[in-house]
Amino acid sequence: MNKSEKKSEEIVSKDNLSEQDIAVSDDKQHVYDICQKAFTLESSMITHRDTTHNDQKNYACDKCEKKFEFRSHLSRHQVSVHKVRKDYACDLCEKKFVKKSSLFTHHKLVHKNSNDFTCNKCERKFENKSTLLKHNKIFHEVFKDYLCERCAKRFGNKQCLILHIKLVHEGHKDFVCDRCERTFVRKAQMLVHQRTVHGGHKDYACDTCEKKFGYKHSLLLHINTVHKGRKDYVCDKCEKKFGMKFNLLKHQRTVHELRKDFACDKCERTFAQKAHMFVHHRSVHGGHKDYACDTCEKKFVYKHSLLLHINTVHEDRKNFECDKCKKKFGILCNLIRHQKTVHENHKDYECDKCEKKFGQKWYLLEHQKTIHEGRKDFTCDKCEQKFTRKKNLLTHQKVVHEGQKDYACDKCEKKFGHKPHLLTHQKTVHEGQKDFACDKCKKKFGLKSNLLKHQRTIHESRKDFACDRCERTFGQKISLIRHQKVVHEGRKNPRQFLM
Repeated sequence: MNKSEKKSEEIVSKDNLSEQDIAVSDDKQHVYDICQKAFTLESSMITHRDTTHNDQKNYACDKCEKKFEFRSHLSRHQVSVHKVRKDYACDLCEKKFVKKSSLFTHHKLVHKNSNDFTCNKCERKFENKSTLLKHNKIFHEVFKDYLCERCAKRFGNKQCLILHIKLVHEGHKDFVCDRCERTFVRKAQMLVHQRTVHGGHKDYACDTCEKKFGYKHSLLLHINTVHKGRKDYVCDKCEKKFGMKFNLLKHQRTVHELRKDFACDKCERTFAQKAHMFVHHRSVHGGHKDYACDTCEKKFVYKHSLLLHINTVHEDRKNFECDKCKKKFGILCNLIRHQKTVHENHKDYECDKCEKKFGQKWYLLEHQKTIHEGRKDFTCDKCEQKFTRKKNLLTHQKVVHEGQKDYACDKCEKKFGHKPHLLTHQKTVHEGQKDFACDKCKKKFGLKSNLLKHQRTIHESRKDFACDRCERTFGQKISLIRHQKVVHEGRKNPRQFLM
């Protein structure tokens, strides 16, 4: 464009404005005379005039008729004020849009030719070739050029190496969650933790079982391990399979090596996992149980524990049924544990004192604590009966001393303090199931404990419970207690001590 053409264009542009509207300063800034606002470009000043002073706003909201200069401002207004739903999600990056046309534009601009850059080893897709090559180099070609001098572990980039040194070798976790005291290396990780764990934001739902997750990778892992049954990591000691290598290593460390590397600094209790130590800190020493059940007022540390309690205890939802004995469970892991210990007879935890085996480590520890150490730390203040766990003490006081029996039989209206007792009653009394037969007299029993008691007292003539006041012996502990209450304490009603 020559100088004469440029000059003529300037004249035409200025003719579109009135003389009182424009004043051109010495530094060639364009100043709009009405509001004295200055612009570097004349076109910017004209846009300002049309939108601000001439009220040219071509994008109107269809809900409140408010007008905007730009389409982006209208979209922002609709989302923030009218809460317009974004129903169109990109299947490649999950970004959402109000209009379908915006989704197509996004696809065209952002994910153009994305299908052409697909990894032929893991089928992961990339936006461009350079990202695909970098992915191949790090994950599949194992070219990791950054070496940690302390543990010889290699990394694909320097940032990962620095983060590794900071986290593993220096133990730097500078960001602490103010709700559960969990520490993080990066602030972003802490914010995501607070949003998903404490805020309850779980945006990724499984299409198969509707379970929700806070992270997309957690959803993918859930699909692969739970619904597709992929468990690629096998323990070389017990052949148990895992969907994640991390869980395999944790299993070997806690089950086979019996390591408890995390000690509480307040009570010296040790834990196999750091997360369990944090929960112990928060619930036991901090007293933080912020989620209370409206029905029974039981409190929980985490919201998901409360929801699980409501579903399984009060709503009696048990969606997982054993295909061998038809027993139902509220949690999938309990069903798996039941099948493993009861039907497959896997008991991996052996007591080193009596060689008795258990299916769960917790049962082994409780066995050692009560049988070999004789510890029963919780005593009832009404009858002095002792218990291993506080939960058992509270249940005992509620059922025995307060007379609460919440489980009634629908056939004979007999009430029970514990649901398992109701189920056993229905099975043995009304259904007549007696699966345990004595091999000496062929008498049958509905419970194995009654069979053992029968054999011990009738056929072996054992009386293991001796009165410390008169040296009389009894075959059952309940008979000893009733004897002491009636004979030595003068209670006429043998059951009076239960009230």
